[in-house]
Amino acid sequence: MSAAEQGAVTTDDIVDAARAWIADDPDAETRAELQAIVDEAAAGSPDALDDLHSRFDTRLAFGTAGLRGEIAAGPNRMNRVLVAQAAAGLAAYLNEQASAGRADEQPSVVIGYDGRKNSDVFARDTAELMAGAGVRAVLLPRLLPTPVLAFAVRYLGASAGVMVTASHNPARDNGYKVYLGGADEGSQIVPPADAEIAAHIDRAAQGRVSDLPRSDAYELADESLIDAYVAATAAVAGPLTTAGTGAAPLRVVYTAMHGVGWPTARAVFEAAGLPAPVTVAEQAEPDPDFPTVSFPNPEEPGALDLAFALARETGADLVVANDPDADRLAIGIPDASEQGYRRLSGNEVGTLLGWTAAEQAREAGVEGVLAASIVSSPALRAVADAYGLRFAETLTGFKWVSRVPGLVFGYEEALGYLVNPLTVRDKDGISAATAAIALAQRLHADGRTIADRLDDFIRQFGAYASDQISIRVTDLERIGRIMAALRAQPPVTLGDVAVSRIDDLRDGSPELPPSDVLRIVLQDGSRVMVRPSGTEPKLKIYIDAFDDAAPDVAGRRAAAEARVAALGEAMRALTDVTAG
Repeated sequence: MSAAEQGAVTTDDIVDAARAWIADDPDAETRAELQAIVDEAAAGSPDALDDLHSRFDTRLAFGTAGLRGEIAAGPNRMNRVLVAQAAAGLAAYLNEQASAGRADEQPSVVIGYDGRKNSDVFARDTAELMAGAGVRAVLLPRLLPTPVLAFAVRYLGASAGVMVTASHNPARDNGYKVYLGGADEGSQIVPPADAEIAAHIDRAAQGRVSDLPRSDAYELADESLIDAYVAATAAVAGPLTTAGTGAAPLRVVYTAMHGVGWPTARAVFEAAGLPAPVTVAEQAEPDPDFPTVSFPNPEEPGALDLAFALARETGADLVVANDPDADRLAIGIPDASEQGYRRLSGNEVGTLLGWTAAEQAREAGVEGVLAASIVSSPALRAVADAYGLRFAETLTGFKWVSRVPGLVFGYEEALGYLVNPLTVRDKDGISAATAAIALAQRLHADGRTIADRLDDFIRQFGAYASDQISIRVTDLERIGRIMAALRAQPPVTLGDVAVSRIDDLRDGSPELPPSDVLRIVLQDGSRVMVRPSGTEPKLKIYIDAFDDAAPDVAGRRAAAEARVAALGEAMRALTDVTAG
């Protein structure tokens, strides 16, 4: 809607709303930012008025992913006002649960934060407001990875946890993730808790945040909590050996992607007896501007360029990368490509770690479940079947994976892995890195590599190939048009392969809650999943294919990859047509 279409009355109303926000905002930077826009709008600037509407016509929605958005003034941005309202709403929810006898008599919350802009400020605001509302508040002693916060919820027996982070979002963003203790065991929130907390936040937003009670009577967590996380996570490595070939020690390159992972990861690797990695110095320290990457996500093209360059210099056997809050993991291995290394897909890493977990479960005589999100590769199901374990599919989002009963290992293809569910109930890039380096170390001692292990998998289980298409949009309605068109006129073929069936998960199923997902199953066993992203303005398409007919590893891999490529071309063409 243009400024002219919004009208004079609307202009007065939104300017008044912005001025009321300024009067209640405790942050001098966002007050000044908004005042400049108000002045321009009052002087008749249509661009300034459009900016105010972008900030004030709606507010950031609180859901199962908590809050996430650009740091700026207004209810549709991340700022101290919105965080105060969220803290007050969560405190009211926790007090309500306690008064209803569904939680501890005095509820408690543990709060963590990463190195993004204002993360420490948002965390301290939350601690003061929680304490002011009568909730026992424990603030982690310094900026730390998200998995440490998830661990702390269980370790301290807290009613809830808050992590201030935007994970791998752009530098201008921040966010607010909420975990629940008790029966939820430190997992991220799911319905109906998200809606109940959101309702309390909306009520808090009706008043002034300057009127909310604050207290400095919150606690700082002891360093022993971090020590406990380090010890529990180091145990993931299991027994190691350097005997065998007499070759040089395993050489590892590590990058923290300008995030908070390295100090904790270093302590875990040392405690586990793993080889000390060489770090990408330019990315080792937290930097909220992420100056060496255009997008601080290990999945993005170019994000690992510095790590691969250092790997070439040092002759590394393995590249390990965490995202900025260290809950995700990327792995790179030597390759014949121009860069000399390639990043393994999330499905490749998830399958390798899941296979290792299945072997360890068999050795220990443990029964349990391997789990993956519905858009992850079907390969893990084959592993579960081969090792007598159960397999569970969940909706996308680790809040679902982490809640699977009897979980031994779980993952999602977006570089999220849970190798130690008895310790943490969330994806953990540090424990996953520990497991991956330990696997590489054991292989190295036998004169073998991660690439060899991938070939072993194809020999035993067949080749599973995967790809993902992300359609980034500026007009969110385009995503809705594509989904509606696919439902109204579902494809009968993709490329030269007939569609066997289409499962619409919008209404849910006996196994899965409702979700805006289409699952297209083809007659050759290939699969295509289509869904809107839950955190970004993207439509995501996931493609999986399989081959075990070819007589050798190379043939199986080539056949599966060819099927995926053909399906990718067909889906790109189909979505171009349906977007119209």
